[in-house]
Amino acid sequence: MNLFSDRISAIDTENAFKIGPYIQEVEATGKRVVRCNLGEPDFPLPLHIREAVKKALDQDLSHYCDPQGIMQLREAIAEHISQTRKIIMKPDRVVVFPGAKPPIGLCQEAYCNPGDEVIYPSPGFPIYESFTGFMGTTAVPLHLQEEKGFSFSANDLEPLLNERTKLIYINFPSNPTGGVATKKELADIASVIRKKVSRLARIYSDEVYEHILFDGAKHESIATFLPEQTIIVSGVSKSYSWTGGRIGWACFPTVEEAQVFKNLNINYFSCISAYNQMGAAHAITSPESAVEIEKMVKAFQERRDLVVQGLNAIPGITCRSPRGAFYVFPNIAGVCKQLGVLEAYDGLPADIRKKTSPATLFQMFLLFRHNVATMDRKSFGRKGSEGKHFLRLSIATGTDDLKRGLEAIGRAAKDVDGFRSFIHEGKRLY
Repeated sequence: MNLFSDRISAIDTENAFKIGPYIQEVEATGKRVVRCNLGEPDFPLPLHIREAVKKALDQDLSHYCDPQGIMQLREAIAEHISQTRKIIMKPDRVVVFPGAKPPIGLCQEAYCNPGDEVIYPSPGFPIYESFTGFMGTTAVPLHLQEEKGFSFSANDLEPLLNERTKLIYINFPSNPTGGVATKKELADIASVIRKKVSRLARIYSDEVYEHILFDGAKHESIATFLPEQTIIVSGVSKSYSWTGGRIGWACFPTVEEAQVFKNLNINYFSCISAYNQMGAAHAITSPESAVEIEKMVKAFQERRDLVVQGLNAIPGITCRSPRGAFYVFPNIAGVCKQLGVLEAYDGLPADIRKKTSPATLFQMFLLFRHNVATMDRKSFGRKGSEGKHFLRLSIATGTDDLKRGLEAIGRAAKDVDGFRSFIHEGKRLY
């Protein structure tokens, strides 16, 4: 008899949180780390939302409530989705969760049997892939190409579709790349899905960055073109700078599906705090929210421009300008060549190579020797990530810190001796 089940070793993690203790280790030595690892807006929760939460607490909305989500919030979500996606959404098809993350795994649990194929973007949010091992589904990564702006077309998706396809994750604007799909791209993708897979297959449209768009880009949803098969997922964490509120939601194609997920909520969570749900309802319906979002997005766009320009000025780094979310995803292949990262990786023992990558080595070198926290490529989908040398930097960090971070990355990119010493030391290589 083993202590843990066989399946527990098959679930992965989100390395943006895993790196936290490493940051603390560096800061314990008296050094200050520029934190570009976590995808968390650095703006305070807007005052009008805070006041709504306080009011709900004053009304003692701190007890059990509807496991599907309180009606005020579900009505607000349904109205927002109906207006912005140009579809009919009703509150009885909306389910509220403790954040937008739980539906990722719950959808595989609810819709998929072992062996069913799950398609997901790579690089993409790591939890999509993480649950495939845990649920016993077959992982089918859709590799996004830098030269295509980290979006994808119907032609890219079509070869992956077949009668075994059960769940397709789509994420626009994208984490980690900031890719944004056009209306035509989504219409074509919907068309090929309709032709190639069962009507019982589901599209998981992760739209949590729906309000964070740059250069006049407009958010489009595949639900507009394929509402009968699309689950729309979003939440308060990114748009309202409220990661600790843990309010997310999913809008399902049918009432029957919503009831299944309500029952999963009962089994896992009982219900979600009513006072935060009231705050979320006010966030969605208040005209003050648009003003706050606009200010935040303007700041993110200015930071994006600063960071993209700064990274492209560093020899060995190229970086495309993302059109959404608050990340940049630079190609560091040149730096890996300059510093001898590839040779260092090849010279590591086989058991260490399995746990790391060239981008990971540079990520750790940046953190422990130059005090900048970033994320490596394989943190956003391990399968098929070999030979792809990228980092993700969150720009949800103050401008002064971003400038410091750019200077440090520039120094690291030419610190051949420092990198050689770091590898020789043999600590924190993954």
